[in-house]
Amino acid sequence: MPTYTAPGVYVEEVPSSQKVLTSAPTAVAAFVGFTEKAPADDPNDPQGLAPRLVTSWTQYEKLYGGFVAGAVLPLSVYGYFLNGGTQAYIVRIPNAEPAGEPARGAIPAADRSLGTPLSIESVEPDAALSIVIESAEPADDAEDGPAPFNLTVLDGDEVVESFSGLTIGGPNDAVKTVNATATKIKIAVDIASDVDLASQLELLKPGTYTLETAAPVPVPVTGRKFAGSESARSGISGLAIADDVTIVAVPDLVTAATKEDGTLDLGLWKAVQTSLIAHCEQHSNRVAILDAPPGLTPQQVKEWRTEVAQFDSAFASLYYPWIKVENPVGQGAEAEVLIPPSGHVAGVWARTDETRGVWKAPANDTIRGVLDVERGITQTEQGILNPLGINAIRPFGARGIRIWGARTLSSDTDWQYLNVRRLFNMVESTILEGTQWAVFEPNNVKLWEGVTRTLTGFLHGLWQQGALFGASADQAFFVRCDSTTNTPESIDQGKLIVEVGLAPVKPAEFVIFRISQNKQSAS
Repeated sequence: MPTYTAPGVYVEEVPSSQKVLTSAPTAVAAFVGFTEKAPADDPNDPQGLAPRLVTSWTQYEKLYGGFVAGAVLPLSVYGYFLNGGTQAYIVRIPNAEPAGEPARGAIPAADRSLGTPLSIESVEPDAALSIVIESAEPADDAEDGPAPFNLTVLDGDEVVESFSGLTIGGPNDAVKTVNATATKIKIAVDIASDVDLASQLELLKPGTYTLETAAPVPVPVTGRKFAGSESARSGISGLAIADDVTIVAVPDLVTAATKEDGTLDLGLWKAVQTSLIAHCEQHSNRVAILDAPPGLTPQQVKEWRTEVAQFDSAFASLYYPWIKVENPVGQGAEAEVLIPPSGHVAGVWARTDETRGVWKAPANDTIRGVLDVERGITQTEQGILNPLGINAIRPFGARGIRIWGARTLSSDTDWQYLNVRRLFNMVESTILEGTQWAVFEPNNVKLWEGVTRTLTGFLHGLWQQGALFGASADQAFFVRCDSTTNTPESIDQGKLIVEVGLAPVKPAEFVIFRISQNKQSAS
């Protein structure tokens, strides 16, 4: 209490006894897989392996490059943002290593008929260098021949070497001067012997030319590399530092699991998905979106689910079949490509969360950017797959291609619906973050009443939005924090125990109309 010694008016701030909870984010995705390049802007992460947050496709391109053959992740991330996603963490898995060869380039002649008179290669392998060629004023005593030129070597935007007044032959011969003193490049001149240099006013075409590095060499990717390390901030485990992630997908499994003979390593497929599910169960605010292997018939995917992928988890979902999208790096017969649906599905989850709420099942909604599905599924075939937790993606004519399932892979009927699991994830995360103020407060009736008011206000708001089932708030939820939950023994142990019960809304998965004839009878 403050001490008052002088007469006057005093104003005191009294902390509110009721805190306000703000719903935790529900649509923050994470994608683990292969990219065109690695981010190069973090000196503490030179390989670009740690999770990085992007909020648009444009930002992704700046950090990780664009579409590239042999990587499905860019197509999945593009589909995620196209379908309504707004935040995504990217975890790059190295699937290639530098070729270890010099970067090379050729400088064209001002006269195109002379081809490329000057060839350049880097001293260090795989160097990212650019060459700037500029015309220079000839010396007063210069002999007849092409005008001299300046050559500048750039590493990014930084000038690392420069040479002025170079000529082809003569006292400042480019080859002799550069190769004798340069530490970044070596050059060579290739001009036909019958070319009259004296007749050339300008030999080289001014401009900036980037040295091309050799294509990276593919390296095998193991399940362990996908699993990664929490301490190294790599792979699936590296997502431990991204507390706000709620959706995780690994779309590049097909790239890693495809053998040289074209068959799939289903052992690797299962191992990575097992690691992904374990991660989501450990960090219980997130759900995995699993992709079924490609090319399977409904019967085969049923067998794969029951004999190989014997997962039983409320923190994972499975979608089938694959989807066909436009291929930005293909032409002709390769203008369209089949990809796993996880990225596009994650975008639909995000869109549903934004427009309806996390308690709405992310199903019976169209998938944007999809041209077709790999294989059509009949109602009877889905009747076999749906009880196994395999969510179908089906075309419905003019109604478009829609997600037609909203189940987890759990055998527990309490958690068989995705929206129920994700609603509880959101509520638990919200309570966890929003009640930190209660730690170390006096464990008395005042604290119990404050916690009860805070949670009741939050849950009442959810009920009003339609997230909870019940004609009244009392039917929809309860919060119990009193002497029955906080006994003298638990208080002595420093515990505050609060019991919360929710009645979640479950989707109308089977809409049944019972119709009969209403026969008229004589009055």
